[in-house]
Amino acid sequence: MKTLIVVAHPNIETSVVNKRWVEELRRYPEKYTVHELYRQYPGGNIEAEREQKLIEAHDRLVLQFPIYWFNCPPLLKKWLDDVFAYGWAYGSRGDRLKGRKVGLAVSAGIREEDYRPEGRYRYTLSQLLTPFETTFRYCDADYRSFFAFYGMEAEPGGNVPGEEAESPGAKLDRSAQEYLPFIDRM
Repeated sequence: MKTLIVVAHPNIETSVVNKRWVEELRRYPEKYTVHELYRQYPGGNIEAEREQKLIEAHDRLVLQFPIYWFNCPPLLKKWLDDVFAYGWAYGSRGDRLKGRKVGLAVSAGIREEDYRPEGRYRYTLSQLLTPFETTFRYCDADYRSFFAFYGMEAEPGGNVPGEEAESPGAKLDRSAQEYLPFIDRM
């Protein structure tokens, strides 16, 4: 089973988390196809039919992106609007996502404890990602949850106050190694 990873990062070269995840994924081209939207469509003009065929050529789909103002980057939203079209993804004849295993991989720069009802932002990451889950369910896809990396913004170096010190590189490497089994279990 091969998985399509749609990566939507506006500047992957300056990324820490998403760039590291992509590097890890690229080590296994027989298992994962990495598809970078901002590199593929720098002008923002999505070729919906091409994208649909790419999804159809894979068993599973993962959308990977940084949390961007508590949502996804704008090109990913446009991609969803253009690609998940009536008659393809939903509607009386739209069944191309039906039963397809799908998931999310997100980098959340803020600390995990800030994503709690009593936290700074009052909502969990799961709650903020509900529109994606609802979209997948509307298309009869098999939503398999999300993988998240929290806290790179927490303080310089990425350590969260009060946590046992772990080097940023070690934390990131561990995350990249945990990401692949998440995909494989979908």
